[in-house]
Amino acid sequence: MAMGRYLFALPALILLAAAPLSERYLLQSEDSDVSAKVAFFGLASKTARFPKISGTALIPAGDPANMTLDVTIDARALEAPDRVTLSRLRGPKFFWVEKYPTVTFSGQGLTMRDARAGKVSGNLTARGVTRPVELEVVFDDPPALAKSGETLGLTATTRINRRDFGMKSYSLIVGKMVDIKIRSRMRPG
Repeated sequence: MAMGRYLFALPALILLAAAPLSERYLLQSEDSDVSAKVAFFGLASKTARFPKISGTALIPAGDPANMTLDVTIDARALEAPDRVTLSRLRGPKFFWVEKYPTVTFSGQGLTMRDARAGKVSGNLTARGVTRPVELEVVFDDPPALAKSGETLGLTATTRINRRDFGMKSYSLIVGKMVDIKIRSRMRPG
């Protein structure tokens, strides 16, 4: 009788062992570049960089629609082209890094348009304000063809209205729309 139960369970165990597993990736500062570009005086632009970033992506094998992506950016490490801009961006009128030291993105789901491009929907939180955002993502190589243990390179872009996150100062000088670009090589982990 017990032998029959074991024989019945054997095919289920074989199917589980053969099923592809989810791949977990780590996003790290040394493999990433995050920039935010905004119009300045309507004639030029200024770009800030965020060199300290970390996060994880979990991509279920064969089911990218259930992908999760969690990213944390250290706003205190923000870099700007000059001291005045840096001081303003770190201050209470913009990122207010003393009170809000991180910017986060939490995404759920990956909708692919083709083998390499798609979008991730999620929530961006800055200055304690959370808003829905869509990241347009382009992978270096098709993620469906990635082999277990290989790194996964990507570029993600989005455009936000800084005023939606409480950054309303200098409206006549600084544009309201911010173009964000993330470049990363995620390592399995």
